[in-house]
Amino acid sequence: MTQASQPIGIFDSGVGGVSVLAQARSLLPAEDFLYYGDNAYAPYGVRSPQQVMERVRWVAGHLLDRGAKALVIACNTATSVAAAELRADLDLPVIGMEPALKPASLCRHGGHILVLATPMTLDLPKFAVLMERYGQGAIPLPCAGLMEFVERDELNSGALCDHLARIFGGWAQKPADAVVLGCTHYIYLRQAIAAFFPKVPLLDGNLGTVRQLERLLAERSLLRTGGGQGTVTLETSGDAKSVIPLMQRLLAVSTASPPFL
Repeated sequence: MTQASQPIGIFDSGVGGVSVLAQARSLLPAEDFLYYGDNAYAPYGVRSPQQVMERVRWVAGHLLDRGAKALVIACNTATSVAAAELRADLDLPVIGMEPALKPASLCRHGGHILVLATPMTLDLPKFAVLMERYGQGAIPLPCAGLMEFVERDELNSGALCDHLARIFGGWAQKPADAVVLGCTHYIYLRQAIAAFFPKVPLLDGNLGTVRQLERLLAERSLLRTGGGQGTVTLETSGDAKSVIPLMQRLLAVSTASPPFL
């Protein structure tokens, strides 16, 4: 097997990164993908940076043992904690996520920008740098407990709507120019979130991440050539009997993100 024919490893703390996997399959259909959801340790956003770093190193090692030619950290929290260290240690492409604050800033015309993310993502230095560059009018909203609705496959429940109403408070009644979905899980809650912000663009970083993956693979001559559809392998540290079917359902309903990046 040539290096270009090896799979691309994608991982997240749970099932949210399946949305990145779907984007990657859309843009790079010939590639093989190996997705790992670290569900037994989800959510990363409530753990310490040291705990997240330990899990990221373990998952990355597992994917490398399985022959991954590149790693995509399909988690904003894990990217903030671990991407720089992995890039320094590994001689292969390591691509991370960041909240889509830059494209959201281009949508601003006097209103505010709401940035939805886990408390850890919003607290780490990487987000502070992003806010300094593109954060005019941006309101960070920590969303503790929100990703768990996706993990429980509760995408349209009354409890979800109640939880969102508590997070948004009075912000849903104020002028908003954009809402940033700063966690890959939140993409599966797009419809429920959009109900609070009619006609407001909801932006995520998936497409920008996958375009960066494509660029880095091309630079290293690692793009898989030839026609045909690549394969997808799904793995989890959680209960495979329940998690893998959920991943398969989410992959089936995923759609590519709009080209804001």
